[in-house]
Amino acid sequence: MPDPRTYQFNLSRARRPDDEVISETWYPGVRQYWPKCTSKRIVHPIDGVVAVVIHATAGASTAGAVSVMKSGTASFHWVVPDEDEQAHGQLVWACVPETLAAWHVKRTMSHSDVNRGRTGANDWSLGIEIVNTQSGAEPFSPWQVESTAKIVRYCWAKYPNLKHVVSHAKLDPKNRSDPGANFPWDDFKRRVFAPAPAPFGRVASQVPPAGKLRSRKTLPCA
Repeated sequence: MPDPRTYQFNLSRARRPDDEVISETWYPGVRQYWPKCTSKRIVHPIDGVVAVVIHATAGASTAGAVSVMKSGTASFHWVVPDEDEQAHGQLVWACVPETLAAWHVKRTMSHSDVNRGRTGANDWSLGIEIVNTQSGAEPFSPWQVESTAKIVRYCWAKYPNLKHVVSHAKLDPKNRSDPGANFPWDDFKRRVFAPAPAPFGRVASQVPPAGKLRSRKTLPCA
């Protein structure tokens, strides 16, 4: 069985996509939680981002994942909804502005393979949560895998120094196992490097046209 503590691959600057568009919108009411579950990055918000960390929620809903933001214990930049949720197949939820550090990795955690073993990953990474119970009984849907790969490609196109795509489990192996042994890491990697030509879901009706913008995102709800 695959070991999520080994999940990692690196991106090449030479192969960076020219442009990627993702269909996203702010999770309703999420802005009110930012003051207690995010912080200002201590690195440049574009040049200093070097990693994307892949998580799974160990819960059954986006609302359950966002509850940790409400409590001020953790946060993340995007959530990819589950098959049982209405947003599945439509869009991903944006939860924290990319310019801010989301609290998705314990600050003391690190790995020698990632950013030269530096701690404080939240300052130099972006976090993607995928809604999945991690029980082994619930597979990740093909749309979830493709959507997560699409977000990574969007980040790869946008951030010039982005290099590492890594599991939460590799950065914190004693405490975390996500995205879990059932996440199809090899298929996910293939999709990052050779994405399907099909559009990324459908743009939600409340998301305005954005022309060449790489991200289509509505304003946060109050």
